Amino acid sequence: MSPAASADRVPSPAGPAWSRWVGRFLARVVWATQVIGAENVPVDGPVVLAANHTGFVDGPVVLGVAPRPLHVLVKEEMFVGPVGWVLRAAGQIPVDRAGGRRALATGLAVLRRGGAVGVFPEGNRGRGDATSARAGAAWLALTGHARVVPVAVLGTRRTGEGVNRLPGLRRRLVVRFGEPFEVERAPGTSGKQALEDANERIRTALAALVADTVARTGVALPLDDPNRERRAAA
Repeated sequence: MSPAASADRVPSPAGPAWSRWVGRFLARVVWATQVIGAENVPVDGPVVLAANHTGFVDGPVVLGVAPRPLHVLVKEEMFVGPVGWVLRAAGQIPVDRAGGRRALATGLAVLRRGGAVGVFPEGNRGRGDATSARAGAAWLALTGHARVVPVAVLGTRRTGEGVNRLPGLRRRLVVRFGEPFEVERAPGTSGKQALEDANERIRTALAALVADTVARTGVALPLDDPNRERRAAA
């Protein structure tokens, strides 16, 4: 699917205002979310917010505290029943784990309209330490000429909790927005190498931000990775 074909089904970069209020309610009322560095998010132009991923509510929380409207890439398995209806109505983007081309095309259309896209480069909820990353965020940033803002999300899952468990009421969460940066294809570099370089730069920036935020706030990452452990046992 071409980006142009997907763009017709992409809501405006502004997104529905109600979805941000739902996210704010969850982040500020249901949980006690500390926000750091919101001023680092560019106020206009295409931007990719690349966040680490540990818990079920990472997406709604980031959506709620981000200083501008955001379209988040969410695994397509979530787009069922009432939850699926809310996600689609809120302008979130379903990701097919088998390929993800449609999601990337839709995300690119948002960026080309000057909007913001949220991506979890790790792909699955796990430890959230960004030791690995898929290249979707890097591809969007390179192709959409978008700035990248790493985002550290802490507290949404603790050691021993399942990846689908909701945090307890008024649990302290932390969302920290890092310094924005650009990724570009260097002259004489192949497209593949440029993508690999951009992906590694995003991963290392995110990993460093997460580690520093843990040290600053005292909110730890979970020590376990249920997804990895389940795969190892299979």
